[in-house]
Amino acid sequence: MAQQQDVKGSADSLLQAARRQKGPPPVHLWNPPYCGEIDIVIKRDGTWIHEGTPIGRPGLVRLFASILKFEDGRHFLVTPVEKVGLTVEDAPFVAVDFERDGEAIVFETNVGDVVRAGPDHPIRVDLAEDGEPSPYVEVRAGLEALIDRKSFYRLVEIGEEEGDQFGLRSDGVFFPVAPVAQLR
Repeated sequence: MAQQQDVKGSADSLLQAARRQKGPPPVHLWNPPYCGEIDIVIKRDGTWIHEGTPIGRPGLVRLFASILKFEDGRHFLVTPVEKVGLTVEDAPFVAVDFERDGEAIVFETNVGDVVRAGPDHPIRVDLAEDGEPSPYVEVRAGLEALIDRKSFYRLVEIGEEEGDQFGLRSDGVFFPVAPVAQLR
């Protein structure tokens, strides 16, 4: 296993590379060498922290989010020439709202992604030992958004039963949330 190293000043080079990119970066095509870790933490509430200080500029967070990649169970910021690891407490994004578009549920994330739940963007719900749900929608290539509480309550209102499962239907796919027996 490669030795991990701390990276200093890499946030600037990542930022410069991301700004040069026109349109969505093709991070799925980039496989640069691993350069170490960067002191960035994405909190469960979607706040990005760099060296202990929240990144207060939404545009900067969106820019970094555009070069985020999930690979081998880890999150990285990547450019064509470097890849650095960062810490993600839960999911890197938060789904802050949704709307119905015909038979589909369309989510918006805290970083401006718009995601149509369906076969390519599944919804899943993890239940904690105490029964507390943590709902997610896949945004892109293994990167998920935690669905915020208000949106999840609204989703439950439009949920339906299929067999012995309660769940959500979007774009022709049924996503189980919980066994019906647990809800009675």
